[in-house]
Amino acid sequence: MVVANLILELFKEAFLADCIASLWQKRTYNRLKLHLPKQFCQLPKLPFPENFPEYPTKNQFINYLESYAKHFDINPQFNQCVQSAKYDEACKLWRIKTVSISGSTRSEVEYICQWIVVATGENAERVMPEIDGLGEFSGDVIHACDYKSGEEYTGKKVLVVGCGNSGMEVSLDLCNHNASPSMVVRSAVHVLPREIIGKSTFELAMMLMKWLPLWLVDKLLLILAWFILGNTGSYGLKRPSIGPLELKNNYGKTPVLDVGALEKIRSGDIKVVPGIKRFSQNSVELVSGEILELDSVILATGYCSNVPFWLQETEFFSKNGLPRAPFPNGWKGKAGLYAVGFTRRGLSGASSDATRIAQDIGKVWKDDLKQKKQKVPTHRRCISQF
Repeated sequence: MVVANLILELFKEAFLADCIASLWQKRTYNRLKLHLPKQFCQLPKLPFPENFPEYPTKNQFINYLESYAKHFDINPQFNQCVQSAKYDEACKLWRIKTVSISGSTRSEVEYICQWIVVATGENAERVMPEIDGLGEFSGDVIHACDYKSGEEYTGKKVLVVGCGNSGMEVSLDLCNHNASPSMVVRSAVHVLPREIIGKSTFELAMMLMKWLPLWLVDKLLLILAWFILGNTGSYGLKRPSIGPLELKNNYGKTPVLDVGALEKIRSGDIKVVPGIKRFSQNSVELVSGEILELDSVILATGYCSNVPFWLQETEFFSKNGLPRAPFPNGWKGKAGLYAVGFTRRGLSGASSDATRIAQDIGKVWKDDLKQKKQKVPTHRRCISQF
């Protein structure tokens, strides 16, 4: 059974998407690899090729997504920006308004549909913090999503703001290209080895959670991490009081899986510094009073959902753009509204959501046919003036 469907690649009007997985293709750094083994990152019905390594590269993952789309004949509508989506109570359908630009021509289109699947995810938009004096800084300032490689930073003093997986990997890449990175660590962070005894840390955690409570798995992971990595607090990376899995489940904060940055921190090649007080023209003053001379700043300050900017609905989604219902109940709302990729469980969570949603829509479709109700088209395209 195939239910008629349409995929819109939502993006800002100034940066209209023109390809599959535009965020992966255009907003990620070159050295990026999947942080989890490929079996935890594959999409439904099609595994990764067997010849792919356990941790596929950025380009390998993009190739997988493009092959996936081709295999299932998935053809998104590119170069359109979704302006709004709203449920029409009168006709019991969703109305999605989009804008597309071709040269100097701006076209407005309205789609009408029975179901809407919000798949923009929890990391759709960059977070740009307001930092005192940053506008006065004369050097380059970019977000990590615009960082590609450390090649252009060779010999430069670079401040990396943020110590998550992106901040750690950007700092490591800068080191590998003979730059001098300092990494701002304002709060506690869990750093875990990517593998323990030859097995993925994530895979080991999932296996242990089949038999042990989460709090005990957290304790075991931290003990093993201490044996492998030592006391990370001695390098300025203090651990939170809450375990890594509990912190991820309850607050969505992902632990850092070390791929080499910790060794550079130990050697002093990556300097760990506290929070920022303010920037000046060529330097930054830290809360400790230390002043660092800088050439560039890279903001590895994370991402957020963009749902509040376009979806006119407040019952299912909260103000932060995430479903109000906790996992595993945050995939289905009312009136044909669904959400995929908001579980804070990465690609495996998105895959699980997608399977549930497809099964639910299929069931509704079949039930409607059995009752011989008059069906409206699943989606309609209307050239509109609005």
